[in-house]
Amino acid sequence: MLKTFGAHIKEFKKDSVLTPVFMIGEVIMETIIPLLMASIIDDGVTAGNMNHIYLIGVLMLFAALLSLTFGICGGQFGARASAGFARNLRKAMYENIQTFSFSNIDKFSTSGLVTRLTTDVTNIQNAYQMILRMCMRAPASLICAMAMSFFISPRLASIYLVAVILLGCVLAIIVSQAMKHFSQAFPKYDALNESVQENVSAIRVVKAYVREDYEKEKFRNASNNIYKIFCKAEGIVVWNGPVMNFTVYACILLISWTGAHMIVQDALTTGQLMSMLTYCMNILMSLMMLSMIFVMVTMSAASARRICEVLNEKADLANPAEPVHEVKDGSILFDKVSFSYKKDAREPVLKDVNLEIKSGETIGIIGGTGSAKSSLVNLISRLYDVTEGQLLVGGVDVKDYDMEALRNQVAVVLQNNVLFSGTILENLRWGNKEATEEECRHACELACADEFVQKMPEKYNTYIEQGGTNVSGGQKQRLCIARALLKKPKILILDDSTSAVDTATDAKIRKAFAESIPGTTKLIIAQRISSVEHADKIIVMHDGQIDGFGSHEELLANNEIYREVYDAQMSGSGDFDEKVS
Repeated sequence: MLKTFGAHIKEFKKDSVLTPVFMIGEVIMETIIPLLMASIIDDGVTAGNMNHIYLIGVLMLFAALLSLTFGICGGQFGARASAGFARNLRKAMYENIQTFSFSNIDKFSTSGLVTRLTTDVTNIQNAYQMILRMCMRAPASLICAMAMSFFISPRLASIYLVAVILLGCVLAIIVSQAMKHFSQAFPKYDALNESVQENVSAIRVVKAYVREDYEKEKFRNASNNIYKIFCKAEGIVVWNGPVMNFTVYACILLISWTGAHMIVQDALTTGQLMSMLTYCMNILMSLMMLSMIFVMVTMSAASARRICEVLNEKADLANPAEPVHEVKDGSILFDKVSFSYKKDAREPVLKDVNLEIKSGETIGIIGGTGSAKSSLVNLISRLYDVTEGQLLVGGVDVKDYDMEALRNQVAVVLQNNVLFSGTILENLRWGNKEATEEECRHACELACADEFVQKMPEKYNTYIEQGGTNVSGGQKQRLCIARALLKKPKILILDDSTSAVDTATDAKIRKAFAESIPGTTKLIIAQRISSVEHADKIIVMHDGQIDGFGSHEELLANNEIYREVYDAQMSGSGDFDEKVS
């Protein structure tokens, strides 16, 4: 863990070193001031020596100004080091998340990643700043004050020593008990963030089903869980105050009583007693700061482990030593391919798939829910790796390609499409950041999107709200198809991406594909046979296997599943998820 975090502190090594140096300088100045104060009382006020008072007063002012300067510098350098450390952690986590394959992403919930990037990093930032400043200041102040106390009066200093030992034991017990609760708190933030994320992203569904009260209760429960845990933890930590106050006042009383007797016996001066009382406060406040440090470090330890999980997660997929950067064509070959999402899965999702698709062909893929249609096409752009067998694109194993080069030649349009906040042009240029407005418009014409874009107030400069909430499902799908076309891919995958458009528009899109991108291999996943019946060949998926592969006419003649669903759909009912009697 320390090695992982250390790599992100290097940039701020100078600030991290200077902060404790300045904090120790501040402590030294604060330690000198009580000695100077004792000198003023004993050698100035008692002796009536005004010159001594003026001289020592100037020295005290100088020491106080130095202490203030050191404190300000320590605060500035500490803030810069901790804020920079937090920035580097967020950046490193975010960049590492971008390298994750789908299987890596499956290990973390979205809400969990958000919590790690926000709450957990903030905890680490606060803890690191406290370590640089207080973790150096408190021990240094305690040691210096204790040393000066023994220098002035070992007899009175022994009172501090006993108090420090007893207080240290009590604080250790308090912190150890609080740790148990703090370590339980941060995973609860994941549940809270998940509740908020689901509610906000699906607010239309919530309102449509009048589930506001249910969602509020769900959020209240998640929030109360965190509240209860922190109440338990803080209920233990709050004992710091009474214990500390009791110890401070007990020490003051004992020192005052013992010191008064020593003054009467001429074993101690009045100024020295004042210094001892000041050192008493310094020592005990240092212990209080140490207890706060322990609590903060305890709280941040759980956050540190969660951050390290993301930073140390290695992408399951990686480029080969000498990757291929050019995809020759859109031909696809599945050679005895099997696939499982988890290595220890009992049954593979895809089983012994053998399939050959020529470049430029239009292939329909149909099958019931859970028949592994999407799993099949996800392997083509190497979003997952095959478990067994071999998958070739353009005559080359997908594992031999540079992943960026391969994915640039494989465009995927999902059923649940995502548009980002920004103008329509900015969204389209995700497909090609150098695309001109004319190229964007042509892609929209092919996807039958230009007709509704032209009716918008700002046309292609119309702002799309987050998640595409100001466009319909069908409009969103067509914009995503246009975005994919701008990549000019060798393989285009439409994963049930015309489900929200009407049949006539679906036919127009298919016709545009056939005429405008004949050299692109097109894989069309659909539930409607009418969407794929004009394809060169159709794949019928069933239970992770290819049940049939051929033209529409061939499948009608030879494939029972295809024929039954076709008859059901032609009669106006039935699909691949319904059994036909």
